[in-house]
Amino acid sequence: MTRRLLACAALISILFLGSFEHARGTDLASPASPAEDGTLPALAAIAGRGLMDSRAYGYLEELSDDIGGRVSGSPQAARAVEWGLAKMRSIGMENVHAETWTLWRGWTRGSASAEIIAPVQRRLTIDAMGWTGSTHRDGVEGELVAVNYLAMEREIKENAPRWAGKILLVVRRSRPDGGASVEFTQFLKAAYDAHAAAILGGQGGRNSAGMNLTHTGILGFSASSDLPVVSTTAEDQQLLERMLDRGRTVRIKLNVQNRFSAGPVVSANAVGEIRGSKYPEQIVVVGAHLDSWDLADGTTDNGVGTVCTLGSAAAILGAGAKPLRTIRFVLFTGEEQGLLGSFAYVKQHHDELPNHLAAIVLDNGQGPVVSFDLGGRTDLVAAVSKFAGALRSLGEFRTDDDLEFGTDTGPFSVAGLPGINLGQDSPEYRYTHHSGVDTFDKAKPDILARNATVMGLTAYWIASRPERLAAPWPPEKTARMLVEKRQEELLKSIGEWPYGTLGH
Repeated sequence: MTRRLLACAALISILFLGSFEHARGTDLASPASPAEDGTLPALAAIAGRGLMDSRAYGYLEELSDDIGGRVSGSPQAARAVEWGLAKMRSIGMENVHAETWTLWRGWTRGSASAEIIAPVQRRLTIDAMGWTGSTHRDGVEGELVAVNYLAMEREIKENAPRWAGKILLVVRRSRPDGGASVEFTQFLKAAYDAHAAAILGGQGGRNSAGMNLTHTGILGFSASSDLPVVSTTAEDQQLLERMLDRGRTVRIKLNVQNRFSAGPVVSANAVGEIRGSKYPEQIVVVGAHLDSWDLADGTTDNGVGTVCTLGSAAAILGAGAKPLRTIRFVLFTGEEQGLLGSFAYVKQHHDELPNHLAAIVLDNGQGPVVSFDLGGRTDLVAAVSKFAGALRSLGEFRTDDDLEFGTDTGPFSVAGLPGINLGQDSPEYRYTHHSGVDTFDKAKPDILARNATVMGLTAYWIASRPERLAAPWPPEKTARMLVEKRQEELLKSIGEWPYGTLGH
């Protein structure tokens, strides 16, 4: 035997032993482990293929270095979709195709510069937030005024009449008695109506993590602003706040140039399948978002998830495993603009959703998977915990019913399906995501191989259990879960609450 074959054999033995140890003494009424439900031999083969012959790192180098940042609706995003489709075909997927959807308008980043011109002269580091406007060609000068995001309702009522011509610095101070925050989009409208010159501190002044980095992003689900709105570094933000707290009059010169499209633009999700051998009409979705921001290459957000999705398919097909149900791999676009691609998928496949079992998504940075977050589906915790126990040779995995609305699991959870987020331990992600350091060098090949393998194992196990793992919850039960998870107001604010008064 070669060393590689010996390593594979050892891994398979560990997986078998771990699962059989788990199986001993199991109550007959409890969910079956992989050792008991017949999926273990194929899972062991997928694990060996995924860990010993991973393609994910090479895929990520191509996506990061050859395509780079992929803003939804841009030529680079369209090129990434074609790249994803080509990879799906080369892996051996079936039914490979693009599913188009429409973005309300396109946006292209231009230039952004800023400096303090009084009481001192000092350059500031800024970048425009996505889908925001421009200053005049020669820029704008204005006095800096602090606006407390945690008491925005009062700020708009009492201070908006004095915002004309001012540059507004969004800060987060203590919430006063009777103070209330509002949706950031409401603040944007109030600032625009008051003829403010610009806004400094996108996303409520909270998106800078330090290390002299800016972090771009959208202003809210499907939101845009004709005002220039910029992110600055945590260091510059704190400098400006200190100056204002000392009673200094601060004047800023700002020049931001971005471009909107004349109208809506078309984007697309990339889709491919491994067709089920027994129940092909039943579907497990495996996916990640292909789009990214453009200050760097979008490696950790979410090139990593993209290539793990592709790598999971390569591991299943490379192992010769034949799932009982169809596994559908989807590379979503529009995630950064408000989960637009995954909401589009759920709407386009509405009639097919009763035959969906789950959606598995990876989108939490460059670290190892450490949890299965089941999107509010408390009924699945016991069964998935049994599966997680069979993966002990790959690490410890927590299983919970956490609901993740920061990525493409959200629309599936709204539809009553298990939106399974593969939670990761990625402490560096707060620096890399949406920033100028989201580059290929941040990824590690061993972690990519492990995560792609976990993704493939999860997909195959759900697709090949003798009994189907899950079906969509009925509307009332789903609505009640979303209310309990405090997602109702968010969904209503973005026009995606389909349940009326259900859930109360």
